[in-house]
Amino acid sequence: MASAPLPLFYNGLEPLSSETHATWRVRPQDSAPFLIGQHAVPITVDEFPLVQRHMPIVFSVGEESVPIALMGLNEGVNVFIDDEGKLRDTTFYVPAYIRRYPYMLARLRPDAQELSLCFDPTADSIGAFDDGEPLFSDGQPSEATKAILQFNETFEQAGGRTQAFMKELKETELLMDGEVTIQPDGAAQPFVYRGFQMINEEKLADLRGDQMRKMGKSGMLPLLYAHLFSLSLMREIFARQIQLGQMPQALPQLPN
Repeated sequence: MASAPLPLFYNGLEPLSSETHATWRVRPQDSAPFLIGQHAVPITVDEFPLVQRHMPIVFSVGEESVPIALMGLNEGVNVFIDDEGKLRDTTFYVPAYIRRYPYMLARLRPDAQELSLCFDPTADSIGAFDDGEPLFSDGQPSEATKAILQFNETFEQAGGRTQAFMKELKETELLMDGEVTIQPDGAAQPFVYRGFQMINEEKLADLRGDQMRKMGKSGMLPLLYAHLFSLSLMREIFARQIQLGQMPQALPQLPN
């Protein structure tokens, strides 16, 4: 495997093999310890309508900006996951990036054209277990493996649409440095959150009619408004942090 930086959550990547992993099984997990203290996760544009109901949607800083959902406003804080890695609210929408773990499609070599199904070998959900769904049957992928592969292929397709969305968004120059100020009752100073990007509402409102129509037809405009509507959840996440006693000691900034 190429020595590229590993994606968020992954400690390693190993290609799934009908020979090496012929007797391996996958078993369901009722917790996600890797999410404890994880305050932000990448999302795809396909998920904006669902994510906006639960979490603020913002954009990372830098040239390769991506949409992210905030599970907390501060480093090391996740208001939706308890200390055992379990959901506090079972109606919460879990982003596909999280559900994909420990699998992902990756190129085994930099020059490879095809993507191979790989997994994180340190994950607890896959291994040489006595229980669980088999990954292979008579040397062929089992139904469980086919479902895993299909989910990952769907995720990659959504990732392609997300890249196209971000390319178009960059061309419109609608992104600006974000800032949210929250003044809790009784606090001497407000909490100011920076280190993310958001849509400039004034520039969006000033777009020409033909630009707005183009964005409406492409489906981009509803996604932008989903992002803008979701920002009101910043204060709800902040309130949850207060309830959980997970407030920062210093004025915060969202990490890049």
